[in-house]
Amino acid sequence: MTTIDTALPAASPVVALSRRLAVGSLLALIVLGLAWELWLAPLRPGGSWLVLKVLPLCIPLPGLLRMRMYTYRWVSLLVWVYFTEGVVRGASDRGLSAALAWLEAALCLLLFAACVLHVRTRLKAKT
Repeated sequence: MTTIDTALPAASPVVALSRRLAVGSLLALIVLGLAWELWLAPLRPGGSWLVLKVLPLCIPLPGLLRMRMYTYRWVSLLVWVYFTEGVVRGASDRGLSAALAWLEAALCLLLFAACVLHVRTRLKAKT
């Protein structure tokens, strides 16, 4: 079995762009979560156990890099948990923590849009 689906158009610029956006925004969410909870605005001095929230974000990274359609589909659902956290903390926290929360929500929207664009483009190419 190959690591890239065979139905993928070899030179589709939209697929390549959506893959870069998805991987980039996922990596940005991981870095943001680590920095936010460990150094920038932790709930407790020295870091917070909320840093563990980035662990589920690490799971889909290999699938996105291999362009597995199934991974793009379920990431587009998983991202809403992080979007909800961003909106709730953005509305309830203050200062830097609120700004980081809104950044998290924006990155989630970008990740969702990239996943949807990727899946739709590849499904359209199959027909």
